[in-house]
Amino acid sequence: MQVRLVVALILTILAMPALAQQTGGAPASQGQNQALASSAQQTSAPVGAQPLPSPSMTVPLQPARPYMFDAGPFGTLAIAGILSGMGMVQDNWTIDDKASNWDVSNAQAFLQKATGWWQFYLQGGAYNIPDLGVPFLSTSKTLSDFFGPLPVGYLKLVKGGFSAEVGELPTLIGAEYTFDFENLNIERGLLWNQENAINRGIQVNEAYKKLTVSLSWNDGFYSNRYTWLTGSLAWAFNSTNTLSFVAGGNAGQTRFPRSQPQYRTTALSTNSFTPTAAETGSSSRTGNTPTYRQMQKLG
Repeated sequence: MQVRLVVALILTILAMPALAQQTGGAPASQGQNQALASSAQQTSAPVGAQPLPSPSMTVPLQPARPYMFDAGPFGTLAIAGILSGMGMVQDNWTIDDKASNWDVSNAQAFLQKATGWWQFYLQGGAYNIPDLGVPFLSTSKTLSDFFGPLPVGYLKLVKGGFSAEVGELPTLIGAEYTFDFENLNIERGLLWNQENAINRGIQVNEAYKKLTVSLSWNDGFYSNRYTWLTGSLAWAFNSTNTLSFVAGGNAGQTRFPRSQPQYRTTALSTNSFTPTAAETGSSSRTGNTPTYRQMQKLG
């Protein structure tokens, strides 16, 4: 049985996530969909010195307040960043791994425009995605084998409760965010291995009272084959409890892209179908406490 000890030292470039209870709009039903539900309801909100919806974090973590500046014709922009290092010691390590690993886990900056009818979000830099059950990858290899130095970046058009996004988008599926600084747990879990993380494609969102609906046409497991369709229905009972139903799958049959790294794109996952359901609530003591169910049809 493998035992790992992970130590992370979080430093900040411009801001550091604060361990504080989240306030504001209703949280979404599961991790990687939280930004969609909250931002759909807050797209026209004025931007002050308060934390912005992106990057999203699991309660009780909260994004730090960004630095705001006037960018002329682009309007008011917000910038923040994070710098973190990680060390790991373990026994019974797997093949291609070793007893100890040390690396930069995050050196990222976030630039965004969160007001007006057109908005954008850019997240760039170095990152590592430590994961249970697989050998540790260096940060440089993670960049080359996963999503590159600009893992998330999209343009967003907003009109009332409706919004449309195009670019490299966070997935609708899953109970965890992709990057370790967004989660209470530094390492991703075994279930996360079965989910996609970043999609290239287009997504539309509609927020009406307590209901938020999202629909996306994308490339699934970063396959560069635009045959995946994912959707989400989220109902906010109140400011701290949300019920969501999420599903995604390949609308066709994608040939395994052998030229791409197997870490992010596999034949079985690319051609899978994944329905999920989650109820998310929070309290002052436990923070985010999701009840989460997922099934997956592979191949």
